Amino acid sequence: MPGSDSVFAGAVPDIYDRLLVPALFAPFAADLALRVAALEPYRVLEIAAGTGAVTRALAERLPAQARIVATDLNPAMLETAARHGPDPRIRWQQADAMALPFEDGVFDAVICQFGVMFLPDKAQGLREVRRVLVPGGTLMFNVWDRLAVNDFAQATTEALAAVFPSDPPRFMARTPYGYSSLDKLYADVEAAGLADFAAAVVNHTGRMASARELAIGFCQGTPLRGEIEERAPGRLDEVTEAVVPMLKARFGPGTIEGRLRAIMASAVRHDDGPGHRAATFLRGEG
Repeated sequence: MPGSDSVFAGAVPDIYDRLLVPALFAPFAADLALRVAALEPYRVLEIAAGTGAVTRALAERLPAQARIVATDLNPAMLETAARHGPDPRIRWQQADAMALPFEDGVFDAVICQFGVMFLPDKAQGLREVRRVLVPGGTLMFNVWDRLAVNDFAQATTEALAAVFPSDPPRFMARTPYGYSSLDKLYADVEAAGLADFAAAVVNHTGRMASARELAIGFCQGTPLRGEIEERAPGRLDEVTEAVVPMLKARFGPGTIEGRLRAIMASAVRHDDGPGHRAATFLRGEG
């Protein structure tokens, strides 16, 4: 199943964009866009752009002459992103972050929202980022913090474990919420040859209209869908509905709220030799 963790296809992109982006991803997209815009880049590459939450937030904050190349491994995600409307500053392009189809040193900044954890070889993916950055260019990315401090994902994971006690789906813990170690982040960034590593914890509150929307969003709008269908062929809706009362018990009826916590990280490409090493720090925000 890990090989399919990066597959967002079929009905997944639309459900993801409609239910999960506003509740989980939009607050962090605004945060990341503000940080990147402060660098005043003119040539930006986004990897794992998904349905374009960060892309659109950043485009609103960059000058008219700036350009964003927004890439994703999954064409269906980019097709959903493009339906939000054209912007002459954005080019949507299918690309594998492990082998970026760009020349060396052509981007002032590379950004990635909640995508680095999907890279099969993170150090190699980050080496590709370094390659396409100009000297002095910046990588900015975020990853989810631990599952235990992200209420919506944790509650859904626990509910599905109750439905499938002998073989619980582990996508959430394994991939999107499985790359929160600062030591590992730093090691991969350093192995890629990037310097000046910095990290900050960012907190937000997620809000959704109902527990049912949360269940549909995670069970049908992420690769959890494949894990459920593998365990219960033809019963996706049934399993989704089985999760709803457990989520209501956790969050209550009506509009629900939950903690969201991520790690915002950055690093810089320097070409001044091995004497320039990365420095790390962590500070809480939000």
